[in-house]
Amino acid sequence: MALTDDAIDRIKAMIVDGELAPGSRLPKEEILAGQLGLSRNSLREAVRALTAMRILITRQGDGTYVSSLEPHLLLESLSFAADVSQGRTALQLLQVRRLLEPQATGLATALLEPEDLRDLRGILDRSRTATTVEEFVAHDIAFHLRIAEAVGNPVLSMLLQVLSTRTQRVRIVRGSQTRRALDSAHQDHEQIFSALQSRDALLAASAATVHITAVEQWLAASLSGDPERPIDD
Repeated sequence: MALTDDAIDRIKAMIVDGELAPGSRLPKEEILAGQLGLSRNSLREAVRALTAMRILITRQGDGTYVSSLEPHLLLESLSFAADVSQGRTALQLLQVRRLLEPQATGLATALLEPEDLRDLRGILDRSRTATTVEEFVAHDIAFHLRIAEAVGNPVLSMLLQVLSTRTQRVRIVRGSQTRRALDSAHQDHEQIFSALQSRDALLAASAATVHITAVEQWLAASLSGDPERPIDD
């Protein structure tokens, strides 16, 4: 494993130093292995790992290339870690989300078009008629993502998705008294939407903070064995 890690570090260094630019093709395996002083087996393992990280991409029959290295693309590799997060790790992700999402929500108040507000209204109406946790969570994700996307920063949008994935949200809802959790979430969403509709950035940010903090507090309490008011995000 140490040899593979060394190979990964060496290929990363080539990218950082500009020897391999975004979109460029890697030299043939035997040539690159010789340049780096690595065995072909170690190089293959490194390429597999870097492909999983979205740093490299493999094109069937054409070779291996450096990806675009766009931050939002690289962040996708973190989604799995967020998906499987539980306990304290899930709580820490929520804490980071609380630092970022309210600010994004506040910024969105001046950027959302009338059509965006109509779409948000439709998402909330559909979430009210959701018959399963999975269906509600899909609408919940769509609501928060549409707001974040209005800011126009794909890195921010992707980071917020990573911080609270579908799997994590479903797990939180099912860990609470679901009906009360959904009712609380609906109420919070309506308050966020009302603030957005009023173009009140401070109120929108505050409503988003209250919303995420409630989830965070519930999860923290559940970890201590004394869950408080059940809530969803």
